[in-house]
Amino acid sequence: MIAIFDYGAGNLRSVENALGEIGCRYTLVRDAGGLRAADKIILPGVGHFGQMMRALDELKVREALVDRIEAGVPFLGICLGLQALFQTSEEAPEARGLGLYEGTVRRFPLGARVPHMGWNELELRRESKLVRGAGARPFVYFAHSYYVPENERASATCTYEVPYTAVLECGNVFGVQFHPEKSGPAGLRIVQNFVELPC
Repeated sequence: MIAIFDYGAGNLRSVENALGEIGCRYTLVRDAGGLRAADKIILPGVGHFGQMMRALDELKVREALVDRIEAGVPFLGICLGLQALFQTSEEAPEARGLGLYEGTVRRFPLGARVPHMGWNELELRRESKLVRGAGARPFVYFAHSYYVPENERASATCTYEVPYTAVLECGNVFGVQFHPEKSGPAGLRIVQNFVELPC
């Protein structure tokens, strides 16, 4: 069973609609028990880094989420769900991310129009399980003011003022800075690729 984690914000309905469109069964969970029962986990994120991390702590799911990821359960973080994998964010320097990876989520440079909102092109850096079959340079939908810098886990990047990580893939951990559920056929293919990953 795929679990969509509901922390009280985010674009749950859009994610639910995308899973429904590809015929995937899922459940919404809001506690550690739901995470521990899941075969795969999706963490959608919309809003503010600090608010999201506080919500995860108030729901007492930080440890369970990290434990499940470290146990090999396939995980997909969407937008803030990707950013949460890192230690900190310039959006909320006082908030502690999940810390699976070192590094800080950065704000786009001063002078850049933010949020970066609309369609932009993915640039594949290596073979990608997540983007497989979505096209050589698919266009997907973004809405964000902060980004994960390029790093060795990026299977695809995007450029808006600076190049940044658009798709992260590392073992069982996947993250996308864009919203696949709002990215048309290419986005649905990306969601389906995650759904079809072996558990």
